[in-house]
Amino acid sequence: MRNEDSSVQATFNSIARRYDLMNRLMTLGSHSRWCKEVAQTVTAAPGVNYLDLATGTGVIARAVRAQSPDSTIIGADFSESMLDVARGVQDNSGIVWQFADAHELPFADNAFDGVTHGYLLRNVSDLDKVLNEQFRVLKPGGVVSALESSPPSGVLAPFIRLGMKVVIPTLGTVIGRDREAYKYLVSSTLGFLTPAALRLRFEQAGFVDVQLKPKFMGTNIIWTARKPG
Repeated sequence: MRNEDSSVQATFNSIARRYDLMNRLMTLGSHSRWCKEVAQTVTAAPGVNYLDLATGTGVIARAVRAQSPDSTIIGADFSESMLDVARGVQDNSGIVWQFADAHELPFADNAFDGVTHGYLLRNVSDLDKVLNEQFRVLKPGGVVSALESSPPSGVLAPFIRLGMKVVIPTLGTVIGRDREAYKYLVSSTLGFLTPAALRLRFEQAGFVDVQLKPKFMGTNIIWTARKPG
């Protein structure tokens, strides 16, 4: 594992216990609704095997199960602390929690009907490798549906950036109890690719029908892409 990946891993280990609460606060309660929309998108076509990467506490994985109760779902993360929280939530039927690095997935080619993830791509050291791995493990015709943060744009961007730099680390101090971790999450968002640039990376990995739905003044985006069938 690269040094930068180890640092990110340590960050998410440190905030695992308060991660869901902070997500609710930072999105004004919208996070769970967006996760349900990700799940609805990936299960819109028939499927029985799903992989939720960067599963965290398992919010998206459980939303997928709610949409497709008879499916087999793997919730994978490289933060053991996050997985511990996920395993501790009641009613984990139909979900297998597994340690995995998104750069080198321990799954066979063409194994899944759908892949989901939330806030994964901005935190990886090799974006192209991560997208290539998702393409590899998807079945032909399979769909990836993802929630990802995005740097603000437009006339309000300077004000949104300022608000993020002030509000989120403050919440991280008072609620999350780790100011530096949430300063990192702000910087990883503000320094991430524009939507146009990220769309190109999906396409370079082989995906087609790449679509996006902006949320929360464009600071969050639900992405959908398909592996050609």
